[in-house]
Amino acid sequence: MMTRFALTFCAFGVLAACQPAIPDSGVGFDNSVLAQNRRDAALGAGAAIPQAPSVAESSLASAGFDDGSAEATAAETARVLAATRTPASDTAAANSGVEPVQASPSNPAPQQYGSAGISDENSFEAVSGRETIQSDKARIAANRAQYEVIEPEALPSRSETGQPNIVAYALKSRNPRGQQIYPRRGFNLESKSVRNCAQFASPDQAQIDFLARGGPERDRKALDPDGDGYACDWDPTPFRRATEG
Repeated sequence: MMTRFALTFCAFGVLAACQPAIPDSGVGFDNSVLAQNRRDAALGAGAAIPQAPSVAESSLASAGFDDGSAEATAAETARVLAATRTPASDTAAANSGVEPVQASPSNPAPQQYGSAGISDENSFEAVSGRETIQSDKARIAANRAQYEVIEPEALPSRSETGQPNIVAYALKSRNPRGQQIYPRRGFNLESKSVRNCAQFASPDQAQIDFLARGGPERDRKALDPDGDGYACDWDPTPFRRATEG
């Protein structure tokens, strides 16, 4: 038993001796702590910390950096414009060989095409050169001859169609809605009126049928149960207001 344990311990020792050593990479929490401790010790001892080399301003200016001065800003602007400006040869190629028009006050006025249909009636010089007082009178007379004056005529009278005229009835009647003028007798007049009024598309049609069947004196279908002369909630007020002006 003791022999087996001794052999096992010797085997582990041999494997540990054969394992290569791992170099210190300098990266890690422990190494960073050590580096910080060394830096603090150097500061406490008064040692100088090396500074990053400075870059000369002339080298920055030569590299195209703007230091905020007016000269540097102007130089940078000129450089950007020169880089974005299209050469004349490229412009001619982009225009299919046609030379672009350069804007200049000395350039002649461009030629107008297709302006024959534009009226020059608002130009005094153009009109005075070809028109006179006599020609103006002749033109006014020609314009007047094109118009036909139609005298007003009396409106034709309304022809009778065989149906009662509810407009004439509304203007002739004077009593308001709900004021009984004509007697009404019978059983269940209200329920009968609701059932029969539902057969009409509008109160105007109900009033026409009511007058055609002998109304307002007679009411065979109970369209006017309250006896005011107006069937199925028909109202003569809009027709009366139309004549008031």
